[in-house]
Amino acid sequence: KPKWLTAAQKRDTYATSKGWIYKDPNTGLEEVIVAIGELSSAAKLNIADVSSVVFATTSFSEAAGGNIDVTVVYNEKITVNTSGGTPTITVTNSQAGSGTDATFTAAYQSGTGTNKLTFRKTYAAGNGGVAENDVLSIANQNIALNSGTLVDGEAVNAAVAIASVTDTLTISA
Repeated sequence: KPKWLTAAQKRDTYATSKGWIYKDPNTGLEEVIVAIGELSSAAKLNIADVSSVVFATTSFSEAAGGNIDVTVVYNEKITVNTSGGTPTITVTNSQAGSGTDATFTAAYQSGTGTNKLTFRKTYAAGNGGVAENDVLSIANQNIALNSGTLVDGEAVNAAVAIASVTDTLTISA
């Protein structure tokens, strides 16, 4: 991705056979920011891979419950097929608070046709799986496909490896 983009802009940028596309998160408008012309059928894009992983949920209360969303950002648009099963990722809980879940699974929720896939875990109010002062993180792992599929625009299986995630979420009261 172009080096001059901010980290946030990089999450909103993906590759196509015509160049790098920036999708404005506020308007949804797409803009070609680096044009490379049409790639020949012999010179295709590489396998789509994970660019970053961030917690879309910025706050969570054990008392109120709710959703913990994780966004997996790819460098290309991805099509998700869940007819055979739902892809998942594992979230690690430091249990610095009193949460009882050392790990939990977040299931694919939305994002097919974009470069941002949302994975979600829903907790009922007062569940106790995650609690105040717990710190959630994503360890190096592969997205578990569970017989679902993730493919890029050329119908090639997307990479499922998640590595070097630095984003965390601290649970508040």
